[in-house]
Amino acid sequence: MVQTKNYTMLNSLAEKGGTVIFGGKEDTSIPLCELKQSFDLSSDFYNRSFEKLSVTNAKELYKNYISELVPDTVFLHIGENDLTMFQEDSNKFINLYRELIEEIRSSNKKCRIAIVSLKNYESDAVITKLNEQLKYLADSERCEFADISEKKIWNPKGTRDTVSFAYSLGLKTQKPLYDLVKILFCYA
Repeated sequence: MVQTKNYTMLNSLAEKGGTVIFGGKEDTSIPLCELKQSFDLSSDFYNRSFEKLSVTNAKELYKNYISELVPDTVFLHIGENDLTMFQEDSNKFINLYRELIEEIRSSNKKCRIAIVSLKNYESDAVITKLNEQLKYLADSERCEFADISEKKIWNPKGTRDTVSFAYSLGLKTQKPLYDLVKILFCYA
């Protein structure tokens, strides 16, 4: 698979730490460079998303292509390819997701983990239930939950101006994870 060969090569060039997007097909095309530049994001960002990412292969993909980056933050955007499995056995889905979180923590105990909901602009009942379960999982595993399920009015220019103003005052702390999720997953 070309994608995994690219990730292996890119990982050899990457700095340790930073923020990793670990998502599915929709996330493979996030324009990280433009967003990082436009919003003056200081962290290193790595997109390690896979077109066929499923909770069934996520743990193995994490071990092989992400853990060596020793990320400070991981955005998990998983479930897009798991709707049928979730309908058939939601416990299996949640248990596999929990195993992934355990894997992340076993390789880096200080890593911040954010579980990103699936977009649900059509109010699909299965996606609604899956997002509810992801919220419960985030709470029980002490992860942040970023809900992007509904379309919301977002003012990217206003966000950028606010971030720039805060930095001009010397407030160079880590951006809240939900603000980063809005920038990375809701830019369009």
